Formats: sequence, structure tokens, C-alpha cells
Amino acid sequence: MILDTTFVIDIMKNEEKATAKLNELIRKGEPQLITALTIFELFSGITRSSKPREEKTKIMKIVGNQIVLHLENSAAEKAGDVHGTLVKEGNMIDPVDSMIAGIALIKKEKVLTRNVKDFKKVKELELETY
Repeated sequence: MILDTTFVIDIMKNEEKATAKLNELIRKGEPQLITALTIFELFSGITRSSKPREEKTKIMKIVGNQIVLHLENSAAEKAGDVHGTLVKEGNMIDPVDSMIAGIALIKKEKVLTRNVKDFKKVKELELETY
């Protein structure tokens, strides 16, 4: 299961529902994956933070041991198709979310997110929330 940026941020904030969901995934032995795009979004936040060292420590504690999925050619092609289709339909989402969706679709993984509003626009994408 791919952990979206919203989920990782909620874990960093010790948000109760996110923590319970993470514990459930661990109990089930569900692999927890993140994308390089989530790392990008998190580090973008560090730069804007008033406490960058503390934020980086929190991020590294969570993502340091995760399997990181990259935007390879096949996922980039799928993401471009997803994004282009949504734009054409007038249902545009953030390009980074399109790329995360492309990776998830190619890897046949669910996306765990609080951002259901945008990700549900990608019809073939399997979502899970908390």
C-alpha cells in the first residue's frame, strides 16, 4: 500500500486515526510504500518550516526505512494519461497526485490517503482512508 503525503504528515503529527491505521497495517503485515514524490513534498515543507531540523528528523524517522517507489517511464506515461484525461474532463488534480496515482496503477497498489476528494477522480485507482 502506498502511503500518500497526507498520511505521512498525519503520522508525524501523531494524529490518532492515522496512527491507528498504521498499527492496523503493521498487524496485517501490509507492506508500506512511499513514493519519491512524497519525499519531494515533505522536503518542500521542511524548507518552509520554522523548525527545519526538527521536521527533517521526524520525516527521516518515518521514511528512512520505507521502500521508495520512483516515477519510472511506465508510471510517468500512466500519470500523464491520468492527468491529461482529468484536465480534459475538467476534473484536474495536482500533477504530483497524478504521478502518485500513475505509480500506484502501474504497481497495482492501493493509495492510503486523507485526500480522497482528489484521488477519487482517478476512476481505476483503489483508495483507502482512515
